Amino acid sequence: MKARFIAIAAVLAVAVIAPASAECIYPKTPDSAPNGSTATEAEMIAGMTAFKKYDAEVNAYLSCLDMEANTRISEAGDNADQVKQIKLMSSKKHNAAIDELQVRANEFNSQLRAYKTKHKG
Repeated sequence: MKARFIAIAAVLAVAVIAPASAECIYPKTPDSAPNGSTATEAEMIAGMTAFKKYDAEVNAYLSCLDMEANTRISEAGDNADQVKQIKLMSSKKHNAAIDELQVRANEFNSQLRAYKTKHKG
């Protein structure tokens, strides 16, 4: 019985530690925005829903990057060069994600404006 308890505790410990050390997964970008000149209302709503989901996933990814960087910085201790590299890499990943999010937002907003122009009423 005691051995079984220890085995269960070991499995739970791994389950708790594994997510903390897991790499952050970059979210899949949505398909291109619907063509605002030809899209239906349902297609535009689906495009907006996909973009909102992507936006939430990017924000979760950015939070993960922050936690990951903080953990790695703590592990680096007084190694200034390693801390500098961690911060640089985290910053590059963060900026790339924000840049891609902005491109997707601009694309969707452009198509939304085209849709609204076509369906003025």
